[in-house]
Amino acid sequence: MNRELVEKIVKAMLYEGYMLYPYRTSALKNQQRWNFGVLLPEGHSSVIAGVESSRMQTECLVVADRQAAIRARARFLHLVECSDCGTHTAGTIEPLANTVVASFAMGGFEQASGPRQETVEREVCSLDIELAELSTCSFCLPFKVSPSDEKKLVRTPAANTVAVIRNQQTIEGTLELRAAQLGDQVFKLTVEIKNLTPVGTYDPDSRDWALMRSLISTHTILEISGGEFISAIDPPENYRDAAQACRNIGSWPVLAGKEGERDCMLSSPIILYDYPQVAPESAGDFFDSTEIDEMLTLRVMTLTEEEKQTMREGDPSARRILDRTESMPQEQVMKLHGALRGLREIKREGRR
Repeated sequence: MNRELVEKIVKAMLYEGYMLYPYRTSALKNQQRWNFGVLLPEGHSSVIAGVESSRMQTECLVVADRQAAIRARARFLHLVECSDCGTHTAGTIEPLANTVVASFAMGGFEQASGPRQETVEREVCSLDIELAELSTCSFCLPFKVSPSDEKKLVRTPAANTVAVIRNQQTIEGTLELRAAQLGDQVFKLTVEIKNLTPVGTYDPDSRDWALMRSLISTHTILEISGGEFISAIDPPENYRDAAQACRNIGSWPVLAGKEGERDCMLSSPIILYDYPQVAPESAGDFFDSTEIDEMLTLRVMTLTEEEKQTMREGDPSARRILDRTESMPQEQVMKLHGALRGLREIKREGRR
């Protein structure tokens, strides 16, 4: 497996929709969070009503002997709520990595309505499990992220010292693997991710409350040693019926890595083709959508100085977009204008 290729596309998909142009927290579309692959607590009212889900299921085919080993990883984002609690004139200043200080009104900071959110990446990984074991009994891995409150002093661009409180709620869930043998060296592999976070006493209609306890942008990465996965999009004819019988809920598996490799499957809430790749012309994430780097680069370049300052003082990911765009050489901008791929020779038949 080409791990670098796989991780690059997983990272791109994980943050799809994380922040939208114009990349400022004052924009309505960045105040009302939306993401793909959200798993809410199973007791939330929208889950009970069937509007949203607390579980994600991936099913795919494996061709291998019973000693082949499977490893599953669940990757998701976890929301962290950040708020300031006033300026400080004394005390040790500790830089807070990956912190967004967009809610400060002082020193030119944009005034936001209430606390601001950022995200932390989480991953749950199973052991290597033989298909022989999975076809006999399922493997269930419980996981829990404990709640926490963290207070740090950070310095704003206006040289103020500000205390930032970062609040993280608990998340509990399970990662479960099962396998069913369909024929000689043919197995159907099932991976299910559930959000089992207790709801307790709260407003059952509060989506904001639920999102703090949700798996955001949930993805599944499957790896096999001693066997290979079968494409769900274009399976060989003798596996087509079995592939069509696989039931995927909230996710869609595709082969990942270098084209031709069959030892890794990426299951994403965004429908992809087999062997998805980030375009080599792309210099970094824009989060808005795939393959529109040129348009977003030009839009960022046309922002006013005031808009750029607001963007710079907001989310650190937005600040990186601005810094990267402003320092982008002209030849790199020109590369975004278009690229031809997949050219092949067309043979002309002689006239009769």
